[in-house]
Amino acid sequence: MASPANILRLCLRPSRRLPSLRAAALQQSALRRPLSTTQWRAAAAEDGAKSKEAEDEADQAFSNPGQFLTNFLRDEKITDEERQLAKRMLADWHNVPPHMKKEFDKLNDEITEESAYLRRPMLAKRDSFWNTEESDPDLITDEVGEDDFEEDDIMAMGHAKLEEHREFREYARLAVWEMPLLSKLAKPFQPPTEQEVLRFRYTTYMGEFHPADRKVVVEFCPRDIPGLTEAQQLKLKKLAGARYNPEKDIVKMSSERFEHQAQNKRYLGDLVDKMIATAKDPTDMFEDVPLDTRHHTFKPKIKFPKEWYLTEERKKELEAQRKQALLLDEGKRTEGLMIDGVQTIQKALLTAKVEEPVVLTRVRSTRGRR
Repeated sequence: MASPANILRLCLRPSRRLPSLRAAALQQSALRRPLSTTQWRAAAAEDGAKSKEAEDEADQAFSNPGQFLTNFLRDEKITDEERQLAKRMLADWHNVPPHMKKEFDKLNDEITEESAYLRRPMLAKRDSFWNTEESDPDLITDEVGEDDFEEDDIMAMGHAKLEEHREFREYARLAVWEMPLLSKLAKPFQPPTEQEVLRFRYTTYMGEFHPADRKVVVEFCPRDIPGLTEAQQLKLKKLAGARYNPEKDIVKMSSERFEHQAQNKRYLGDLVDKMIATAKDPTDMFEDVPLDTRHHTFKPKIKFPKEWYLTEERKKELEAQRKQALLLDEGKRTEGLMIDGVQTIQKALLTAKVEEPVVLTRVRSTRGRR
């Protein structure tokens, strides 16, 4: 007895005839119009009608295999081998139990649903290159095919503005509802111990990718490193070179050669360990090498002179001078010798002569005219 899979394989035969029908239609159109710069819509319509008819024939074959095999035997163009095979399959189909036919109908429905999108014609995108049917299905674009804008929606710029507004609202909800919950994870501040002498600094751009976010900076003071003598501290400063700040007595180094911050931090930690180990090496203490600080510019710190500070004696002296000046002004005011600046200005304005303005008329020049 033939299995449903063999019956389905025979039912798929009409679908293989679609390219031949399309090729025959195109061949006829080519014979009628050997040269043209425009598309012949009649040929395209005829080709689409034949394709639609072939698809309907395939759907009908899937829905009723017995009727399809009967019609297939009436075809005079089939070979003897196909005719014998169709007769055997038709006899087997009549002997199929009812439950097998139900399974076949179920399988037919599943195949129809899964292959529906494959039989659906692909519409050419209007904005695609050359307006061809070839398109990348994995490419995510905003194109909607051949659907025209029917004034029933906002433009793309409006959708972008709405998306921006939704993003603002999302961050506002995070700030209101979720960020206060972070207080439960807060830990009390603990100052660094004497063993934690390295201070690392990182750079972040709040989740955004940036080439500078890999950079790590480390600072330490040679005096804070335990187990180093003064001679070893001086040797460590000489090893640091231009990375040593003599004004603050701090060694500052940075690294961004690796891709991740953890790698740069590990590299700086290993480098500091090597410098400390070299400083403790008594083989050569660099005693003949002076500490070079030419890389650092010392800025002069201007201090306020002590002589200019206001002492109690100076305050009393200034108060006596102010009182004496007030007494002199009061004596001049009583004797009429005090000069009032406001009255002097008003007198000068009243006695001053105001000159009348002269109106100047502009005379047009006729030089250079012909």
